[in-house]
Amino acid sequence: MDLMLLGAIVMATLTAALFFLRFWKHTRDRFFLYFAMSFGIEGVNRAALALTGNPNEDRPFFYFVRFLSFVLIVVAIAEKNFVKRKHP
Repeated sequence: MDLMLLGAIVMATLTAALFFLRFWKHTRDRFFLYFAMSFGIEGVNRAALALTGNPNEDRPFFYFVRFLSFVLIVVAIAEKNFVKRKHP
């Protein structure tokens, strides 16, 4: 994959992480925190991929980190929809 494209993806995912972190600071809703962590993990994963000697996504480590990132998104959605919260 082209390094310039990987750099753009890193910038976009880290920017999305900052937006979700800002939303979390205003609302204190863990949904936004999980999304910020997921996009942050994905951004760091892509940056690590770009810094390797041969940026090839076929390595199991990069797939595993991406899988954890997507699991975090699924957990956030499941928690938001299925966990009952106490209402005062």
